[in-house]
Amino acid sequence: MPATPIFPPLTLRALKSTPVEVPLNFVLGTSAGTVRAAPLLLIDLETEEGITGRSYLFCYLRAAAPAIASLLGEIETQTKGQMLDPRALWAKLARRFTLIGVQGVVRMAMAGFDVACWDALAIAAGQPLATFIGASPRAIPAYNSCGLGLMDDMGALAAEAERLLDGGFRAIKLRLGYPTLQQDIAAVRAVRVRIGDGVHLMVDYNQALSLDDALERGRALDAENIYWLEEPIRHDDYAGAAKLARELMVPVQIGENFSLPQAMEIALSQKAADIVMPDLERIGGITGWLQAATLAEANRVAMSSHLFPEVSAHLLAATPTCHFLEYVDWMNALVQEPLVIRDGHAIVPQRHGNGMVWDGKQVTRLQFQ
Repeated sequence: MPATPIFPPLTLRALKSTPVEVPLNFVLGTSAGTVRAAPLLLIDLETEEGITGRSYLFCYLRAAAPAIASLLGEIETQTKGQMLDPRALWAKLARRFTLIGVQGVVRMAMAGFDVACWDALAIAAGQPLATFIGASPRAIPAYNSCGLGLMDDMGALAAEAERLLDGGFRAIKLRLGYPTLQQDIAAVRAVRVRIGDGVHLMVDYNQALSLDDALERGRALDAENIYWLEEPIRHDDYAGAAKLARELMVPVQIGENFSLPQAMEIALSQKAADIVMPDLERIGGITGWLQAATLAEANRVAMSSHLFPEVSAHLLAATPTCHFLEYVDWMNALVQEPLVIRDGHAIVPQRHGNGMVWDGKQVTRLQFQ
C-alpha cells in the first residue's frame, strides 16, 4: 500500500450533520424488506483554516439519523481544536468509546468523521483523494446496483435489467431470496435472456438463507453463469461461508458487514470468501479501508466496494486488488457534480478531495427533522 501521506496542518472547528431522505429511482425489494428511499446523513467538517471536508452515511432507518448525529456531537466535543490526523483521531475516539464499543451507530459516526477528515486534508493538499493516498484518478469497473429487487412480474424484472445497462454498464446486481429455488432460477433466467451472456450478473441474498438452503441454491446457480454469490447466509457465519466457498463453483462474496478490519482478517483467515467488498461506514472509514486493502493484498483476494461510490472510487484506485465498484445513484440529487459513469466505469474526478460539494437547494428540499 502507498506510504502515509503528509497531512497539511488543519484544526477542527466544528462538525455539522444534516439528515436527508432521497427517493430511489428504482424500488428495491430485498429478502429483508422493501426500500423506497435512502435516509442519509450529510456531514460537514469545518476547520479553522476555512476548509470544509464532507462525507455522508447511509442510516438505513430515519430513526437512526438523530442517534448518529448525537454521537457526532460527542466526537466534535472530543476533537474540537485538534489537528486533523485521521489515524490518531480514530485511536483517540476508539479509546473514548471503549465501554460502549466501536460498533453500530458509534462506528458509523466515527467512520463518517474519518472520511470527512481525509476529504479536508486532500483539499488542503490541493489533490484528488486518490492522489493524496498515493494512487492516480482513473476509471474503475462498476456494476449497476440501483435496482433489480425481488419482483413477482418476471417481465418487469427483465425490463428493469435492460434499463440498468444504460451508461454502458456490463455488470448488474440481482437480489434473490424468493420463497422457492425455482423462483430464484426463474428470476435469473428472465434477466439473463434480456441482458445476454456477455454481461456480468451478480446475485445477492442479503443473508436470507440457512446453510443447507444456500448449498442447494448455490449448486443450482452454479449452472446459471453467475458472477458472484453475495451474502447467502448470516454475515458472521464464517465457518458456513467457508463451506460454501469450498463446495460451490460460483465465487462467494461477503464483506459489506465486516465490522472494522479485524473482522475481515478473521474471515480471511477462515477462508470464508473468494472475494470481499467492505463498506466504508462499517470497515472504519478511509482509515479502516486502507487497512482492509492491505489485508486483501496480503491474501491475494479481489476487493470491491459496498455503496458510497463517490468516495469508494478514489479508494479502489488505491487498492492493489481492485475489483468492482458498486454503483448507486442516491447522491446525484444532492451534489453539484455527480460521479460520472462512462462505458461501465466510474471516472474518478480530478477535483480536490473526494469531489463532493452539496447542492444547497436540493439538500433543503430533501432534509427531514
